[in-house]
Amino acid sequence: MKKILIINGPNLNLLGQREPELYGRETLSDINESLSRLAQKLGLAVDFFQSNGEGELVGAIQRAGAEYDGAILNAAAYTHTSLAIRDAVLAIAKPVVEVHLTNPAGRDGFRAKSFLSGAAVGVVAGFGPRSYALALQWFAWTEPTAVA
Repeated sequence: MKKILIINGPNLNLLGQREPELYGRETLSDINESLSRLAQKLGLAVDFFQSNGEGELVGAIQRAGAEYDGAILNAAAYTHTSLAIRDAVLAIAKPVVEVHLTNPAGRDGFRAKSFLSGAAVGVVAGFGPRSYALALQWFAWTEPTAVA
């Protein structure tokens, strides 16, 4: 059974209360519960990690490389600023799918640039919580390999 680590970055712990008109009313806990049910149906095992700290996210990505078959990463604002997170994704020999609840390219100009996209095997954005579900389905449907 494939094991996937779902990693969430800064402020995602505030989902449901932070800008609900943009991010929706579902909490991160709601999303995680839904993904746990989907993973079970897909024959996957999932674990979850959330941190507001860049270094902790780097550690989680490194752990994904050592202990999991891949990761789903919503680095939130660090998507647009963190070379350390990009380098961690490149350093592990496991596939990482970048996800976003909204479509960053359709928002503020500074959000259009992702340091992660070139390091990830793919990007799913703009579908709200379903972005995570689509990424999880990719892991179930493929025998993924990391980006070279």
